[in-house]
Amino acid sequence: MPLRRPDARSALPEASTPRPSRRHADLGPDFFDVVAPARFPKTILRHRNQVWAERVGLGRLTDEEWIAHFGRFEPLPGSFEEPLALRYHGHQFRSYNPELGDGRGFLFAQLHDLKDGRLLDFGTKGSGTTPWSRTADGRLTLKGGVREVLATSLLEALGVNTSKSFSLIETGENLIRGDEPSPTRSSVLVRLSHGHIRIGTFQRFLALEQPENVAKLLDHTITTHMPELWGDSVEDRAAAFLEEVTVRVARMGAQWAAAGFVHGVLNTDNINVTGESFDYGPWRFLPAFDPNFTAAYFDQTGLYSFGRQPEALFWNLCRLADCLLSLAPQARLEKALEGFGPALQEGFAERLFARLGLAPAPQPETDRLVSAIWRFLGESKAPFERFFFDWRGGLASAERAAASPSASHYASEAFAPVRAAFADVSAGERARLDHPYFAGEPCTMLIDEVEALWAPIAERDDWSAYEDKLAAIARMADAYGTAPVA
Repeated sequence: MPLRRPDARSALPEASTPRPSRRHADLGPDFFDVVAPARFPKTILRHRNQVWAERVGLGRLTDEEWIAHFGRFEPLPGSFEEPLALRYHGHQFRSYNPELGDGRGFLFAQLHDLKDGRLLDFGTKGSGTTPWSRTADGRLTLKGGVREVLATSLLEALGVNTSKSFSLIETGENLIRGDEPSPTRSSVLVRLSHGHIRIGTFQRFLALEQPENVAKLLDHTITTHMPELWGDSVEDRAAAFLEEVTVRVARMGAQWAAAGFVHGVLNTDNINVTGESFDYGPWRFLPAFDPNFTAAYFDQTGLYSFGRQPEALFWNLCRLADCLLSLAPQARLEKALEGFGPALQEGFAERLFARLGLAPAPQPETDRLVSAIWRFLGESKAPFERFFFDWRGGLASAERAAASPSASHYASEAFAPVRAAFADVSAGERARLDHPYFAGEPCTMLIDEVEALWAPIAERDDWSAYEDKLAAIARMADAYGTAPVA
């Protein structure tokens, strides 16, 4: 598989020197287990996120050095000497499970983003067994790794606050999996995200009746990730923290909705308190608007369906509030949770306008357009992603939309309220309708497309379609102005 390779190594300017951290270790051994990575028979580099490598000062690594760190997990200088498997509990489909924790992953290292200074975690998936593996093998299928790279790449392009797939290395083992043809190929993934503290991390100490560790985790999270929230009293800190997490998680849910994305497994251990979407298993993108659309075949009641994702996120936030009751009165925590609805609505409108490249509008016009779009998509069942592609810039794209395969939907009576609402808004500078992307076809990632990308890899080790899709996503991100900058 062809890889984009960095330039030959040379002396790094000071600004490109990595800034390592061991910050998570400050929490102490109640919060993690020191573990050893698996030893793999092969290490074949399949994905290297060069833009984010530059942002953390690792852009000049050769492929051999990259594999040494992210396939064999030789320590990054200045960060952890040994990986940390994080401890947590969680509700899984609303049933409490105290047997959770990093069962096939660990926190490998922490570095600072050289662009904004924020702390970043290098977390793994498929890196071997830990004390929390139970009867599992601690491995990740190559198909699972490919799917996560695709999900995070497209979500980032669509403006979702998501973890980044930093590295994917094929590991040369044959895995037996009941949900796909076996034996299947194996891999190890490294994700980059702003922390791996989950709602389930707090839940563990509530279940263990250790309020002192709830308070310790709260203060660590605030000082590390949200220092602006620091207050003189623990009560003030707890209330401010819950309010901030509530807003962040609500906005994440709004971003999913605007992207037509279904996460699939919204358990409390899969909700990061920094409000960053992560840990992609049975994800799906909507073909057309359908509140009952689910991503996981085992979600037979539709608990985590597209239309119920906000409900699931709010339920999880209430479980976080439970953990803070020893630190702040119930009334203050309930008040903090009240921010969920407004943040969800505001974030949703913001993302819809961003997706359409529209200039900000007064609240009545904004609400009118958002409502009309959502009603039209629900009634017409028009292709979800196609709509946003066709109407980028609002009425400025009317001629282009009239030539779309979805033109009959736009000529229908159901679309009339959308067209009328478009008349009250205008294209913004970010519309970029002259970008070549808008002269082609929308970039989508429906389940049959994912399977079509995987088939040539599985059958003949042909990665060309996968590489072409990542290139298409990069063009989309460039058009939308969401491409990461080194």
